[in-house]
Amino acid sequence: MDATVAALMFPGLFLLIFLGIPIAFSLTLVSVVAGWFAFGPLVFQQLYGSVFSAASNYVLSSIPLFVLMGAILEKSGIARNLFDAIQLWVGRLPGGLALTTIAMAAIFAAASGVVGAVEIMIGLMAIPAMRAYRYNNSLISGTICAGGSLGTIIPPTVIVVVYAALAQLSIGELFAAIIFPGMLMIGLFAFYIVGRCLLRPEDGPAASPSENNIPLGVKVAITLKALVPPLLLMFSVLGSLLGGIASPTEAAAVGVAGALILAITNGGIIFSSMVDSFALTVRITAMILLIVAGGTMFTGIFAVNGGGEMVVNIASGLGGGTTGVIFFFLGVTFLLGFVLDWTSIVLICVPIFTPIVKQMGIDPVWFATLVLVTIQTSYLTPPMASSIFYLKSIAPKDITYVQMCRGVLPFIAIQLVTLLLVALFPSMATWLPERIVGF
Repeated sequence: MDATVAALMFPGLFLLIFLGIPIAFSLTLVSVVAGWFAFGPLVFQQLYGSVFSAASNYVLSSIPLFVLMGAILEKSGIARNLFDAIQLWVGRLPGGLALTTIAMAAIFAAASGVVGAVEIMIGLMAIPAMRAYRYNNSLISGTICAGGSLGTIIPPTVIVVVYAALAQLSIGELFAAIIFPGMLMIGLFAFYIVGRCLLRPEDGPAASPSENNIPLGVKVAITLKALVPPLLLMFSVLGSLLGGIASPTEAAAVGVAGALILAITNGGIIFSSMVDSFALTVRITAMILLIVAGGTMFTGIFAVNGGGEMVVNIASGLGGGTTGVIFFFLGVTFLLGFVLDWTSIVLICVPIFTPIVKQMGIDPVWFATLVLVTIQTSYLTPPMASSIFYLKSIAPKDITYVQMCRGVLPFIAIQLVTLLLVALFPSMATWLPERIVGF
């Protein structure tokens, strides 16, 4: 079959996106036009299956619950207590407030798994605190954007649910696989912040000792009160899932119940905030599932028009065996991150990559981890950097777009270093799933 139509689908998609048409509708329009060449007037009957598949996928039903869990936590006031508690311990270090931001982002990424909610929540608290100490605007921007992007690589995370559903992998295995790479990335972020602020103290001054001059017993009590609730929530969700006790949807429901209990006991939930949480959940879920349906249409029509064979031929022509194929796929994923959001990348790439990966005997869990780390860079790579857009919506006007872009560059480099280490040492992604999933 002539793959010319398949080859033109990506340029057509990018053109529609740059014209300002929403991604879900861009995917659908390209699918309809390209599908006409394969099915003629019957294309609409063929594409209906994609919509039905997205609407009836049981695994995807966990998405609104994970989103609701994050939305409730965002409104609960727990984040402020946690920020203050972490600052008590690391505030005196060079770049202490930036370290606090990264630590808090990691904890709330593990508790909610929704990048936008995590970033906006920590940004609203971290920006005033860091500006009070005259932190460098680029460091402020990079830290908050990178911290928010941890929602991709710290489980539980919505992107893993979508990836696993498409690649027919265990969600529990993928959650376990990204734990060590996520911890490594957090450590590298912290190392960079401390190193930069040691070399350039004016970029991230330490807090004055008098502000943290609190007795040790009081600090421990404050920390336990702030830290234990979100950690219990994280362990209840991941533990029930990794232990095989609950399905992804049931584990997400446990998370919602836990988040609601924490919000009520913390006194941070009222009727209006619950309404806002439900509204946010509906908007995000509708957006994701529309893109899922459009992406399923796109990849199906791409395959029908010979796109799968075209990708195999390109990958084979580059040489290098399995290593060359992996580098090619990751390179495509990284480049798509400059112009597409994670949902579109996963929906387009995973159905194309997965059959080839399995056919070549590449460990699908390890490969999925590499793809997830690569996709995480899409939150920071302009012009379609979601994290920068989230930050821009809450940042003061004197923190410019250029400063934001400059600030995320070191963190993109760290993400790529993490990717390289996981590629060189596959056991970082495969050791834990083999030992703890299902116990």
